[in-house]
Amino acid sequence: MNKDNFVLIMAGGVGSRFWPVSRIEHPKQFIDFFGVGKTLIQSTYDRFLKICPPENIFVVTNEIYTDLIKKQLPELSENQILAEPIMRNTAPCIAYGSMKIAEINPNATIIVAPSDHTIAYLDSFVASIEEALKAARENDCLITLGIKPSRPDTSYGYIQYMDNTLPGDDRIHKVKLITEKPNLELAKSFVQSGDFLWNAGIFVWSVNAISDAFSTHLPEMYDIFHLGASSYNTPDEKGFIANAYTQCTNISIDLGIMEKADNVYVLPTDFGWSDLGTWASVYDMADKDYVGNAVMPSEQVMMFNSSNCMVNVPEDKLVILQGLHDYIVVESNNTLLICPRTEEQSVKQIVADVKSNFGLKFI
Repeated sequence: MNKDNFVLIMAGGVGSRFWPVSRIEHPKQFIDFFGVGKTLIQSTYDRFLKICPPENIFVVTNEIYTDLIKKQLPELSENQILAEPIMRNTAPCIAYGSMKIAEINPNATIIVAPSDHTIAYLDSFVASIEEALKAARENDCLITLGIKPSRPDTSYGYIQYMDNTLPGDDRIHKVKLITEKPNLELAKSFVQSGDFLWNAGIFVWSVNAISDAFSTHLPEMYDIFHLGASSYNTPDEKGFIANAYTQCTNISIDLGIMEKADNVYVLPTDFGWSDLGTWASVYDMADKDYVGNAVMPSEQVMMFNSSNCMVNVPEDKLVILQGLHDYIVVESNNTLLICPRTEEQSVKQIVADVKSNFGLKFI
């Protein structure tokens, strides 16, 4: 196993679209959605143990989740948990993590990955990551993993790639365009063109390549975090970061760097990826019965004349459903959500509307 391989797992999101199960104090990355005995972040951590040594896995999260991280990933040392004092999107957390890792190993190659994705085909995932790591070590480039789209989906960003490939690997293509979530008609045209991929938000690069990218495209942010070089991995780090984050703009790595840099490449992949962005995506991934119902757990849920529903309730909750089709039924902490499975409106918006209309404070 290559000691120069490092992982930065991003675990600071609040997962509001998975209300009422996911709440600010206990968001989706810390939940076992499928009853497999591991939460999403634990599954993510375990995947990367096949790629790099455990001491090279770092988790960046909001400081309010540090106790949850320690509880669910007790293998991590204090120094492997990067606590953000305030939420500032993906560019600041990647700048922080990359520069901290650079002080540990200036030859590091870093994988940046979200904590709340699911991967169906682990061997294919590991092979893709190792291919990207090799290419990143040998070339001055920023690599992102793109997912071959199976349908026109408006909930993902897209990456358009060119025929030009990276020297030494004709599967890794030069990126032409990175775009935000499109409308349905545009998504259909992307898929039909054959040269667009879903943006998985998984990146691979050397510490030198990402440092140069920040210096060129986000110079103010680069200066903020570069000033802390002598503080990283010391008792002074927490105080420095508390001050640094107050100076940072709220910007994503896609908008701040990936859409601007001219050395961005993409590796088309297909390893059964899902970002679990909505309850509907959980339904897509879950095991279903012969009429399309996905019930988690199923011991005390009884369904009659019902089909294509997703039910997620506490284990001790007795639930009887009759005549319900294509619905999501979720209950947690004595709060019940029932909405059409095909509803385009996100649960996040539903929650916002309820809060606005009734003044409730439940997240």
